[in-house]
Amino acid sequence: MVLRGKNSYSLLLAYLAALQCAARVLPLNPQLPESLLTQLLPQLDIDFMLNLAEPLPAQLSFTPLHLTRVHSTENILTWDSQRLATMTLTSGSSGLPKAAVHTLAAHLASADGVLRLMDFTANDCWLLSLPLFHVSGQGIVWRWLSAGAALAVQAGVSLSDALAGCSHASLVPTQLWRLLESAEQPLSLKEVLLGGATIPTALTEQAEARGIRCWCGYGLTESASTVCAKRADGLPGVGVALEGRQVKLVEGEVWVKAACLAAGYWQQGQLQPLTDSDGWFHTRDRGEWQQGELRILGRLDNLFFSGGEGIQPEDIERVLLQYPGVQQAFVIPVADTEFGHRPVAVLDADDSVNDAVLADWLAPQLAAFQRPVAFYRLPAELKTGGIKVSRRGVADLGVMSRDANKAVPSAK
Repeated sequence: MVLRGKNSYSLLLAYLAALQCAARVLPLNPQLPESLLTQLLPQLDIDFMLNLAEPLPAQLSFTPLHLTRVHSTENILTWDSQRLATMTLTSGSSGLPKAAVHTLAAHLASADGVLRLMDFTANDCWLLSLPLFHVSGQGIVWRWLSAGAALAVQAGVSLSDALAGCSHASLVPTQLWRLLESAEQPLSLKEVLLGGATIPTALTEQAEARGIRCWCGYGLTESASTVCAKRADGLPGVGVALEGRQVKLVEGEVWVKAACLAAGYWQQGQLQPLTDSDGWFHTRDRGEWQQGELRILGRLDNLFFSGGEGIQPEDIERVLLQYPGVQQAFVIPVADTEFGHRPVAVLDADDSVNDAVLADWLAPQLAAFQRPVAFYRLPAELKTGGIKVSRRGVADLGVMSRDANKAVPSAK
């Protein structure tokens, strides 16, 4: 069944009720475009939908479900930890999203690894700050269930108000910056799991001074959230593998074996294999070991060449994200008659960011072949309410010239 909507108390209860009924649940981002849904959903063998958002187009027809309050203590089915429980869409950053299928045991194994690292007990409260249609949001729910703690579900209020009384939260660095700057009263937060961008040392130092421990890590949809994690320390690594996970590098590619891995990808009523014959998932992420911990360098699929020089877009993006006012950055190759390809940058940035000043700031930090030849702004239609923006979507929108020789920088 599809569970479509933004985070709310009703959505959370529906998620739990569907699991209790042994449904295979697909939480769905209500802002996904119709063109994507018409391609994707027919492949997923879905019969029912609970839609808590705007109506879907008529051609996407499912048996509708409705919320009904009942009073019952009846156990509907016996516990089976290996039952297929959820389907979660991958980011689709380089193609059509896939539906990763997790068992109940996989979700519990994911929660167990994080709880062995972070101090989250029955006396604590975690804010459901990430959407249930993302694996990180579901990770919060399963940690709450495993610890027997409290879960805060707040819709339509500011982050500072939503966090009132919460001891734990999952945030991106920009959210934590704004929270620390705006908070007039002492914060109840004790621990924050940070993700989504480069984490400045100044941020974690300021948070720690306020009594907030900061954690960062590396996770995948296929691993039901976090694989590696550590106390944020300003270094570029993501820590070591959590309990129940194994990580190794094969020719520079990160491979993962874990109890929290998905059972496979769901397509046309069947599970498609996720791992090789030895149980290893080939992530397509490039990594290296640095000072005893894993460092993620970028996606193998994203590497391109310019004048014979290999360019990993994430290397440039990490530098761009250190510039004040830049929230998101994507470096995309565009065709060039002389070099084959050249890098251009697509930014989600404040109006105060001046591209000429930014280019001057970048120059001493990047090799000449890495420097973007043009800067563009991220179109609003790509900010679909998820955690990740599709890299393919950025490239396909045609927001930049197809020939870098004709690229014209943004007016800002």
